[in-house]
Amino acid sequence: MPSTDDLARRLQRLEHVEAITQLKYRYWRACDTKDPKGFRSCFIRSGARIDYGRLGSFDDAEPMARIFEKVALARIDGKFIVYDMHHGMHPDITILDDTSAHGTWSLRFRQVNTVEATETIMTGDYDDEYVVEDGVWKMSVCRFTEHWAIKRSLGDAQIIPGHFSAPPLST
Repeated sequence: MPSTDDLARRLQRLEHVEAITQLKYRYWRACDTKDPKGFRSCFIRSGARIDYGRLGSFDDAEPMARIFEKVALARIDGKFIVYDMHHGMHPDITILDDTSAHGTWSLRFRQVNTVEATETIMTGDYDDEYVVEDGVWKMSVCRFTEHWAIKRSLGDAQIIPGHFSAPPLST
């Protein structure tokens, strides 16, 4: 029978894994709901390493957050230009200690560009590092490796915009 200390350690590990899982889901939700503050809040205050492959690499989250805001919130005639859909799955999270962890995730991504009238479908993997900052798990490294993508014309497909309201910022 496991000791009380062993059970407490196992429970703490599960709580860390759940907190990191929720962090990554908040990150993708912020991307899809066009929430720049929510996006930025997923990373450490300074020095986060972000590498999105052909989309760019950064030594801090702030420049990426500004690009995200510019692209995600761009509109023509009051309508958004780009619509994104991120589906993250297959997490493999390793807790290294009480303040650091590593995780890999598979991503299924879809984007509609209303100006180009195109749809892009992509898949790849995230390789992340996490740290506790001010008592909360944050991403300190976020690397994405694209496996493949398809970009195709939407032809005369009708794009029906929905509604976006950023969820409340949570830590």
